[in-house]
Amino acid sequence: MYEEELYRAALDGDVATVADLLNRGADPGQAGPEGLPLCAAAAWDRVDVINRLIEAGADVNGTEADGWQPLLWAAANGNADAAQALIDAGASVAAANTGGDTALTLAARRGALGVVRVLLDAGADPQAYDGDGDSPLDIAADWVGVHLESALLDQIGQDGWEYVVARQFAKDGTELVTVAGRAPDSEESEQVQAQRGHAAITTLLEDATGVVSPVAQLVARALAHRDTDEDAETWWVVADSLSRRGDEATYEELAALCVSEDAREREFGVDAIAQFGVEEDGEKPYVERTLPLLQKMATTEGNPQVLRSVLAALGHQGDPRALPQVLDIIGRPGHRRTMTDAIALADVLPPGNAEGLAILVEMTTDEEDEVRDWATAGLAGLDVDTPEVREALAARLDDEDLHTVAEATRGLAQRGDRRAELGVKRVLAESDDEYARGLAVDAQATLT
Repeated sequence: MYEEELYRAALDGDVATVADLLNRGADPGQAGPEGLPLCAAAAWDRVDVINRLIEAGADVNGTEADGWQPLLWAAANGNADAAQALIDAGASVAAANTGGDTALTLAARRGALGVVRVLLDAGADPQAYDGDGDSPLDIAADWVGVHLESALLDQIGQDGWEYVVARQFAKDGTELVTVAGRAPDSEESEQVQAQRGHAAITTLLEDATGVVSPVAQLVARALAHRDTDEDAETWWVVADSLSRRGDEATYEELAALCVSEDAREREFGVDAIAQFGVEEDGEKPYVERTLPLLQKMATTEGNPQVLRSVLAALGHQGDPRALPQVLDIIGRPGHRRTMTDAIALADVLPPGNAEGLAILVEMTTDEEDEVRDWATAGLAGLDVDTPEVREALAARLDDEDLHTVAEATRGLAQRGDRRAELGVKRVLAESDDEYARGLAVDAQATLT
């Protein structure tokens, strides 16, 4: 008798009302006139509600009309967090609705990069076709280069309506485009959405299915989305894909980009070549060719953004021979310090180098949280145990940033310094961050 109320509370993300209705005997698996509560929660990314309904016995693979299940709704609406929660609870990644749409084909069509990643990680079949005989790759590739706003307007397709287009970033960093249409003389309206993640998804699905696209085509994808995504998500998906190839021909093309007249091409070439061919055991077969290339660029490069990529790439080589160039870049007048400085310096700093160590210690006091955090992490991970290092780490135990506290705690514990216990107590008492708490728990075990 609570079906409609439960559905509405789930739709609204009202956890308190959902819990109250369940306590009063509402059936979490009973569909109301509008559908299943779990499907409503999945469609609107209500993760807390999803977990509460599942705890109460809702069927994670429950089916509504036309074969729609919660995971399909999460995928269709681009809700990666909801998709992950459902999969963790046992949702089938292979399920399809009566039209043949799987979660992966729905996510590919929407351009929901985050959902596609979740599904692939969970073992979704990248070659499973939808009801029209299209694979997820076919679907995503068809959307690459499409003017998204126009395509969404065509989906509504009402002549004479008034339209509003809104753009914002989705949780996965891709641009979310919303087109809302309204009839001028009535309350009739419609809204459609899609995300601009199709190029990144196409790249992921090519990798998953063994399709090898030309380097130039992949570079074009990356460059086209450099300023569209929130944190260059497509750029990095493509760069990572190319870096994993590890073949001579691809390396030569990326090396050529590093000396291009176009700054964006140089930036991409550096980002893609930085970890090119790195093997699972950490071996770097191209380091003897990449390091001299980057060392030269550290001297000749004049574009600040490209130079930032060069700095990161030098760090990725993990080779002490890069230390002079790293110190040169981070010490230049007008250089703006970021976490990349700390990461790169820690990665190439050899034991016994007093100059580099002093700079890294100084970075642990930087005014920017991210710089302090990464510098402290780098210091903690060095194979160096001196009073200077211990005192620098201990000084961070009262840092306002709990990530930094956790890294300092790890470093002290690894050196057998009992002051780490103060960090353990503080992180476990004040932080709900899984990573920080994990470091504190590991430190506690090290001290035991």
